[in-house]
Amino acid sequence: MEISTRKAGEYDWLGLSGDVDMHAAPQVRKALLDALQGKNGLLVDLAGVSYMDSSGVACLVEAFQTARRQGSRFALVAVAPPVLAVLRLARLDKVFTLYATVDEALAGGR
Repeated sequence: MEISTRKAGEYDWLGLSGDVDMHAAPQVRKALLDALQGKNGLLVDLAGVSYMDSSGVACLVEAFQTARRQGSRFALVAVAPPVLAVLRLARLDKVFTLYATVDEALAGGR
């Protein structure tokens, strides 16, 4: 599991790659919640995620709820097909804001 961060326009960007499973979930949860401390809004890039289990989904849901409570934007970007299948199964593709690219997310946030 690799986690990277940077600025994307006026938002914070967090990129995940590898497996987001019960072993990586604590690290992912911390990274997501730390990124939301800035209250700039968060774009989570999932292009490099090859597998996500329910603990990874729970991290995303908690981050989404945290962002919503603080009035920050939260969106998923470039969701890899295996992750999208999990989100669809849980019907979370209707809850999360999903964008194909960071550029699309930046344009959609205006």
